[in-house]
Amino acid sequence: QVQLSESGGGLVQAGGSLRLSCAASARTGSGYGMGWFRQAPAKEREFVAAISRNGVTTYYADSVKGRFTISRDNAKNTVYLQILSLKPEDTAVYYCAADTSRLLSTQLGSYDYWGQGTQVSVSS
Repeated sequence: QVQLSESGGGLVQAGGSLRLSCAASARTGSGYGMGWFRQAPAKEREFVAAISRNGVTTYYADSVKGRFTISRDNAKNTVYLQILSLKPEDTAVYYCAADTSRLLSTQLGSYDYWGQGTQVSVSS
């Protein structure tokens, strides 16, 4: 069983930045690919970023490339999402997820465990 807990969300003005954290239960850090997804009101959950088990490979949604950076610290079992130049359209609940397969995926259905999410709200 993998437990994930996100933190770091909040209300920020457009142009601001945030760093989201996802703390994972023991052994998750080096065992699984990790992803961040987001869900805006009345919209489907969408892929944001993913990082491989060793942190070497990363994927990003086109809409966030250049502004979002995913990273991980396996010693701390924590995955991060650095968000720069926030836009109102980034407003959403952000979820981290763990993929127990040995592949790194951008697909929501490939992820087996999910956190409860952290709210990011961006004012214009």
